[in-house]
Amino acid sequence: MIETDVATITEMLKGFALGFGLDLLGAVLILVIGWWIAGRTGALVRHSLKNAKFVDSTLKPLAASIARYAVLIFVIIAVLSNFGVETTSIIAVLGAAGLAIGLALQGTLSNIAAGVMILILRPLKVDEFVEAGSVSGTVVEITLFTTLLKTPDGVFISAPNSQIWNSAIKNYSRNPTRRLDIKVGIAYDDDVDAALDFLKNLVASDERVLKDPEPMSFVANLGESSVDLTARGWVATSEFWPTFFDLTRKSKTELEAAGFSIPFPQRDLHVIESAETASIAKPAAKTATKPAAKTAAKKPATRARSTAAKSTTAKKTPATKS
Repeated sequence: MIETDVATITEMLKGFALGFGLDLLGAVLILVIGWWIAGRTGALVRHSLKNAKFVDSTLKPLAASIARYAVLIFVIIAVLSNFGVETTSIIAVLGAAGLAIGLALQGTLSNIAAGVMILILRPLKVDEFVEAGSVSGTVVEITLFTTLLKTPDGVFISAPNSQIWNSAIKNYSRNPTRRLDIKVGIAYDDDVDAALDFLKNLVASDERVLKDPEPMSFVANLGESSVDLTARGWVATSEFWPTFFDLTRKSKTELEAAGFSIPFPQRDLHVIESAETASIAKPAAKTATKPAAKTAAKKPATRARSTAAKSTTAKKTPATKS
């Protein structure tokens, strides 16, 4: 009886080992083949997007990684189903876990979605100077979660993609040309028409300023101390700041050399003195000078008394000794 039970158990163990070994072998084969297919899929996606101009270079490795991991997920599900685990329960668990993770990482996922939208629609690209909300600078890199920028004074900024995407993006580098405004003020006594012609010719004489549209000049404002003039021209975006700095300097030096004056802010103060104000001011001035005169008169008397005391002491000292 015992021998029969042992033989039965042995047969059951052999059957289980054989079945488990076959399942294990099949799982290993599925895993190896699936891993190879996942790698080939990622390489195929990367190669297909290599020459795609509508997809940013940062998005290409991301798309390849997503395709690879998607295949690996199906491979893992196939391996588990090979051991008898129900696929429907696995998918339900993965769905619940994905929902929980999505709720917990809502802000992070919004940054990922915004990063993908930025990379696809490309409102900004690397090496472009942009302003988005409260941040501005030259774009260094666009990642899944953040956009990296560098300000003109060398400050590093890491802004969340959702903040960039949800703000109005002002791109200073996208268009090939930019408008250049040179503002300067002249005195009210100067000839305005002559100054306008001089300023227009000054801007037009620069080789970096485009001939079309033609440069122009006009009176922008009548200020408190000056007549504000503006000369306007168009330059290539890459030449904007060098041209702006040069023309701003020339507008000051050459306008003054031509006889025009550039006034600084000033105000004229008119003091109206009435008879009543003068009668009040004179006694106050006399009262202010009297203490000073008394003080000046008292100081020599004090010095004289101290000098007399010293001389008296000096005279009494020899008499005491004798």
